[in-house]
Amino acid sequence: MKTQLELARDALTSEEIHVISNLEHIELEDIRTNVANGTVVIIGGSRHGSKPVGVGEGLTSKVNASIGTSTDIIDIDLEIKKAKAAEESGADTLMELSVGGDLDMIRREIIAATSIPVGTVPLYQAFREATVLYGDPNKLTEELLFDVIERQCADGVTFMAIHCGINLYTIERLNKQGYRFGGLVSKGGATMVGWMLANKRENPLYEKFGRVVEILKKYDTVLSLGNGLRAGAIADSLDRAQIQELIINCELAEVARNMGCQVMVEGPGHVPLDEIETSIILEKKMSGGAPYYMLGPLVTDVGAGYDHITAAIGIASSSRYGADLLCYITPSEHLALPNVEDVITGVKAAKIAAHAGDIVKLRGKIDKRDLDMSLARRDIDWEKQFSIALYGNDARKIRESRTPESEHSCTMCGKFCALENANRYFR
Repeated sequence: MKTQLELARDALTSEEIHVISNLEHIELEDIRTNVANGTVVIIGGSRHGSKPVGVGEGLTSKVNASIGTSTDIIDIDLEIKKAKAAEESGADTLMELSVGGDLDMIRREIIAATSIPVGTVPLYQAFREATVLYGDPNKLTEELLFDVIERQCADGVTFMAIHCGINLYTIERLNKQGYRFGGLVSKGGATMVGWMLANKRENPLYEKFGRVVEILKKYDTVLSLGNGLRAGAIADSLDRAQIQELIINCELAEVARNMGCQVMVEGPGHVPLDEIETSIILEKKMSGGAPYYMLGPLVTDVGAGYDHITAAIGIASSSRYGADLLCYITPSEHLALPNVEDVITGVKAAKIAAHAGDIVKLRGKIDKRDLDMSLARRDIDWEKQFSIALYGNDARKIRESRTPESEHSCTMCGKFCALENANRYFR
């Protein structure tokens, strides 16, 4: 079976490209060319039993929602509710990141419960199984690691964050810079660093990268080159260890594309506003324009309890400067496992932020919706406003909860409605 990348290189237009063309109002040939060049990837589709999602050059910014059990809270029904809530709130993709319970069963249940593409981080399950089998994650074997990757692909996982760019050289950079202010915050990345140091061996995902690619290519699972050394503090943004991993991931992206595998590169977690554009420029230039999957980013470290807002600020800026897939953050980030309401809040904040960035990134292509909303507000057409708003039902509930005296105005201004007064003279 050929991958979407290989089909596009053969000048063939897949069913998924037709779907994305209709959704995004972009010419078929433009999308096919970008898929062939590796600047667009298609996640999911008929062969995975999910909706196809286009990510990359010329397309709207997409939002990913992450769910999954922890070792403290294992509730598959809750995770299914979260998956459905994420999809209903507008998430484009979903990452299933469970580390507690029957991981194979949980993953399969989540994939069956949603129609949007589902991704994973296979290192989580690999280290969990090594811990169960051998009592120590550092006893993970290569064969178990690659078995987990293939098992997850076979289940219908559409994209995988795989930590291939962490190697002994990047760890050396980490040591020479004197560690970090925020430490290591990637579960997969930190555990792989521990495995390499304990075993005094190279990361098998880097050392045998060709084997990784061959497995994902077999299932046309998109390879998302994981950011295991992402910054967990804005003071660590763009440090030498992170940039070294980015360089390696961009090199590996080129290798994967040449082998016919669809590939994205993942980006940093905590980034001050003035470094977001720099991060995107570096990734795009070094990777040959591979789609950039940014985790957050969070633009300050002190927003605990409101990090969905911290991330929304970063998402809007990232979308504006050319990031392609943005991972939401919930209010419970850094504090607790998200519940259903956290997921809904996180998705909605991220979708609005991504749209704000797209108005600039895709200037003239999507801002008609905002213009239509402005006209509806000017004309005090409430039903039209609700139909245009990203979350019109929420807007309706707020208005109806505080009923105004006049059906035309709202309780914010009442009889002093500026629009109603001005429209008497200018309509």
